[in-house]
Parts: sequence; C-alpha cells; structure tokens
Amino acid sequence: MIVRERPSGLRLLLVLRGSVLQRIQRSLLLNIALATLVTAVHGNLFSLKITLTPIPFTLIGLPLAIFLGFRNTTAYDRYWEGRKLWGELVHRTRSLSRQCLGWIEGGGPIASARRDTDVRVRIIHRAIAFAHVLRMRLRDQRDEALLQQWLTPTDFDAVREASDPASMILLDIGRDLGECVRTDRIQPCLAASIDGTLSSLAAVAASCERIKNTPIPFSYTLLLHRTAYMYCFLLPFGLVDTTGFMTPFVVGIVAYTFFGLDALGDEIEEPFGLENNDLPLDMLCRSIEISLLESLGEKDLPAPIEVDNFRLT
Repeated sequence: MIVRERPSGLRLLLVLRGSVLQRIQRSLLLNIALATLVTAVHGNLFSLKITLTPIPFTLIGLPLAIFLGFRNTTAYDRYWEGRKLWGELVHRTRSLSRQCLGWIEGGGPIASARRDTDVRVRIIHRAIAFAHVLRMRLRDQRDEALLQQWLTPTDFDAVREASDPASMILLDIGRDLGECVRTDRIQPCLAASIDGTLSSLAAVAASCERIKNTPIPFSYTLLLHRTAYMYCFLLPFGLVDTTGFMTPFVVGIVAYTFFGLDALGDEIEEPFGLENNDLPLDMLCRSIEISLLESLGEKDLPAPIEVDNFRLT
C-alpha cells in the first residue's frame, strides 16, 4: 500500500511512486506514437483517407467511461471489504487474548516460555499463527520457520499437513477450550463467548478466501479492456481533422485516463497481493503480534513495520 502525503502543484504531475503510469507506459507510448504518425500523414493511409468523425467516439466514450467507473467501484468495494475483514481480524484476536487471560484460570504467572503447559499462552500464540497462516494463504506464500515460532511441535505438524491450516489452528484452540470447560478452568457461559470469537475468526478467513477465489467475471473485464484499447487507438483518426497538431496531446490525455482506470481496476481487484496498492498484510500481522505479546507481558517486542520508499507491505 502506498503511504505518502498528497502532492500538490507541480509535484502532482511528477509523482511516479504509486502511480499506474509504470503499468501502462508501453501502451500509452505506443498510442501517442500512433497519434503522432496519424497527425504527420493527416489520417492518410497511402492514397486512402481514413475518415472518422468525433461523433462515434462521443457515443462510445460516455458509456465506456461509465462502465470503467462501475468496474473500478466494484474493485474498490472488494479492496475495502478486504480491509474491513482484516480490521475485524485485528479486533477479534485482541478480544481472544483478553478473554483467555481474564476468564481462563491459570496455573501460574503468564510467560511465553510456558507455552507447552499454559493453555492461555498456547491459544494466544495460535492466534498470532492464525493471522500469519491466513496472510500466507491469501498470498500463496509459505514460511514454515515463522509458524514454528508460534506453534508447538505437535500443532506445527498438524498445521503443515492440513489442507486448510487456518481451520486446523481454530480446531486446536477449540479442543483446548473444551478441555478447560471439562476441567472447570472456565465457566461454560464464558467459554461460549470465546467460541463466538473463534467463529468470527473463521468467518473472516472464509470471507477473505471468497474474495481471493471469486474474481470479477473475466468476460466483463476482457470486454472493457478491449473496448478501451480500440477506442484509444482509433481516436487519432477521429480527432486529426479537428485538433491538428494537438492530436497526440489530446489522445495522450484520454489514453492515460482510460488505460489508467483499466489498470487500476486490475490492481485493486485482488487486494491481498504484493502490488503497490494492495493491502499491507505484513504490517497488520505485525500489529497483531505486538498487541498479543504485550498482553502476555512481553517486553522484547518486534519492531513495527515501517513505510519503505512510500510503500507499506
């Protein structure tokens, strides 16, 4: 995710970091080059004059802009829903930590070193592992060393072999919660509240997977993509008789807008990736780590992930 102050004045025209210009520069330069060539020959192809009036482009341009705007709105809705889900994940993991520490009776002081024997520490560390597992699943990544840091050897072996590691972690937490109820370490009514928190975490994971595995229909995206490119590459023939030598400049502005909207929609449609405008899942996972370790009384906390060259991962 790009994090920077909003530029103003001339800087607004010169900013490249976070712009979609790098994604569309080849198509844009090719379009401007074609417009320059059409201007030089004044729309003539050898002895044939290609005549296009601005009317077809007016008729096509308005609905094309509307549909591009609709697609980008849909893509942003997916992006914003993903951000709300990860905000819910941060909230629920913090609540799980508070509930475990406040309601489950322990056999001694809280300490991360007692994970194997203290169910409270074990559950909280599993919550951290859950966030990382979900992040890696959404980004098609794998980091076994990181999971070993937060899971017991038995838990790690089960998670590594599971087809759905996130659900396996919640299942292990549920088993420990049930054992606490059976041994009278927590009242059943309070355990039901913790189980509700686990269900919310499962809902977050399922919703994130729904966004990842259900893209905007490809045929819809393809239609807009083709129409935008045909419109921009034919536009010089419709403008050269009226705008003359300014045709490449006008075509460049229109092409930048349409190509940019098309590329931006592609980028934010999948909000969990590693592109510049995707969600900062690494930062959110680190935030969960810090919050939950603080709740355990840890002093040696990992450093927050900082913005690097205006980019937050």
